[in-house]
Amino acid sequence: MAGRRQGFGEGFALLAECLLTGAWLVLAALPVVTLPAALAASARHVAAYVDGESSGWIGFWADFRVAWRESWRAGLAVIGAGALLGLNLAVLAQEGVPGRPGFALATFAVAGLAVTVLLRAAAAWAPGSRWRSLFAAAMEETRGDLSGTGILLGGVAVLAACVWALWLLVVPMGGCLIGAAVAVRRRRIAREEEALREA
Repeated sequence: MAGRRQGFGEGFALLAECLLTGAWLVLAALPVVTLPAALAASARHVAAYVDGESSGWIGFWADFRVAWRESWRAGLAVIGAGALLGLNLAVLAQEGVPGRPGFALATFAVAGLAVTVLLRAAAAWAPGSRWRSLFAAAMEETRGDLSGTGILLGGVAVLAACVWALWLLVVPMGGCLIGAAVAVRRRRIAREEEALREA
């Protein structure tokens, strides 16, 4: 019984930390171009918390500054992709566009997969990492770890639905999505290590 209570307490504490991280994430990502850096610093903070390491507000912003110096090109790419998505949605909002439902579904699917790749890259970031390499590895993981990709896609869909209903929910849901990205990465690494031991 005591173990169950301890497990519940630890899980609740992790949820609270994810919610707090969501607030930091939103603040850091307000300029939009800083979104990759904000995601990377958030994932690093959650991972450090899970490992029992000291990582608070000061550590988060220190990681954010380092990540920003390395990721501003990725941030510009995110803005470009967002502008393209907005343009596609504006065209699809017009009446009379042939195949509109299919194109809309494809647009949302591609956007969701792009966010999934970004989340995987951010969860793998460490100071000194090259974002091009992170994105390449994230693409491979997205194809090779279909269950993890499904989890992240589901999280992105829930985030979008919640924000559409009430935009303030981006804060708690953003933090939970970061927690999911860290968990998916660690699960994949654990599976690979187990497969190597069994080989």
